[in-house]
Amino acid sequence: MEASNRIGAAASLVPVPAISSSGTLGRHLARRLVQIGVRDVFSVPGDFNLTLLDHLIEEPGLNLVGCCNELNAGYAADGYARAKGVGACVVTFTVGGLSVLNAIAGAYSENLPVICIVGGPNSNDYGTNRILHHTIGLPDFTQELRCFQTITCTQAVVNNLDDAHELIDTAISTALKESKPVYISISCNLPGIPHPTFAREPVPFFLAPKVSNELGLEAAVEAAAEFLNKAVKPVIIGGPKLRVSRAQQAFVDLADACGYPIAVMPSGKGLVPEHHPHFIGTYWGAVSTSFCGEIVESADAYMFVGPIFNDYSSVGYSLLIKKEKSIVVQPNRVTIGNGPSFGWVFMTDFLTALTKKLKRNSTAMENYRRIYVPPGIALKREKEEPLRVNILFKHIQEMLSGNTAVIAETGDSWFNCQKLSLPENCGYEFQMQYGSIGWSVGATLGYAQAAKDKRVIACIGDGSFQVTAQDISTMIRCGQRTIIFLINNGGYTIEVEIHDGPYNVIKNWDYTGLVNAIHNGEGKCWTAKVKTEEELVEAIATATGAQSESLCFIEVLVHKDDTSKELLEWGSRVSAANSRPPNPQ
Repeated sequence: MEASNRIGAAASLVPVPAISSSGTLGRHLARRLVQIGVRDVFSVPGDFNLTLLDHLIEEPGLNLVGCCNELNAGYAADGYARAKGVGACVVTFTVGGLSVLNAIAGAYSENLPVICIVGGPNSNDYGTNRILHHTIGLPDFTQELRCFQTITCTQAVVNNLDDAHELIDTAISTALKESKPVYISISCNLPGIPHPTFAREPVPFFLAPKVSNELGLEAAVEAAAEFLNKAVKPVIIGGPKLRVSRAQQAFVDLADACGYPIAVMPSGKGLVPEHHPHFIGTYWGAVSTSFCGEIVESADAYMFVGPIFNDYSSVGYSLLIKKEKSIVVQPNRVTIGNGPSFGWVFMTDFLTALTKKLKRNSTAMENYRRIYVPPGIALKREKEEPLRVNILFKHIQEMLSGNTAVIAETGDSWFNCQKLSLPENCGYEFQMQYGSIGWSVGATLGYAQAAKDKRVIACIGDGSFQVTAQDISTMIRCGQRTIIFLINNGGYTIEVEIHDGPYNVIKNWDYTGLVNAIHNGEGKCWTAKVKTEEELVEAIATATGAQSESLCFIEVLVHKDDTSKELLEWGSRVSAANSRPPNPQ
């Protein structure tokens, strides 16, 4: 819920006190970033952005975080935006822009406002038929722009001082309004030049509040209330778009008032309070948490708030839910069963108004309590037995508090972390819609930089770690105290369970040796390699005790076939969906 509140704070654009500046383009951009709540910018230097970086460094409210590559800089801006409400990264033209592209696409899929800034060609080179380095060898500078047009909500190419302020301010405000990434390219010869338009204080733009259509809102609430009030055992399920709508509190208020059980879609974990007395777990079809799927799928009415139904969240399109029993609440639309659908009705307005219209109904909650059986026999193991993944996560569960946050990498960590019970105010992030392996390293860097009041616990598989390992270096340089559990099972286990082949086996690394080499005696970093529960307990005690102010990297060696039962079920269903034969012509 904290991330949502921060997005709201950023979007309100409360002006900070005027900062003295020379009125240059570079300082104008830096000041704007500070004014929307950005304190750290993730960057990779290149000749086209060096002067711009000089001006960002001069801004007292801004800290430049140099990353090892552009992909990780983008992932870090993604993680930062999750914790702070908005993030930013700076790269160089084309060779850097195309490298950061994948991370920005992921931020777009997750509705995160990331300001992607690119140092562009000299303004005199536009339209001259010259061929520049860092391009594909054609006198056309638009390749990068054309790529970004599909994964950002607006683009600004700043190669003229007269309209620079308007292009920059419009792009930044659009990112906040749409909660999507934007692209800003700034010619390399412009950052140091003053212009009268750059001296404006306070921020010369604002975000008009989104107000629901009153008639549509009233009709949607009446139709939804009638639908739910006549149901015998209704339930509510929260989805990932609760974040972009900043509707978490309205969701909780509704749950308090109506008495229905509340579940969360897997990609919405962390957005619904799991300490709530009506919380029943994760609804994920065949791989739902125990007793949750049965309650949801047996309900005669279910309201999905901010869902994304894709092949992964639907377990290969196998959810046992019916459209005619559902209400789907999207950020700006409400659909009742097979119809009607009410547009320009915003989620928070709808949930707030509906709260006053629903009759209290605890039938489904009582049914859940009847069938619920507490977790079974405590896990036992033999002395010196090789460590099992379920034992690992039993201990991670005990580490969680309101002062921690969990980052779950794509892979079996999705399923194991999904079963963690989150204490009040415990953060939780993963990238389910885009599902890019390696995302978590950069995202952990960015999230930890933004949420310095929390200790991040990152669960990363060995295959994913190999994609983006370098920025452990930046975590150490920034003095972060994250605990990383590197789960080493010798390959791409999630891919194995979908479709196995020799390409899923990877070269094993000495992961703790690698991190020690990166550490190189500079900064605070501690590593451990564990193979048994005894070693794990000792490592956790050290990480949370004597090394509590260090980056702690714990390599956990487990059997290559040690997977969650949910991954086995999910993998077989996704495989079946992927291998459907072509429809007959």
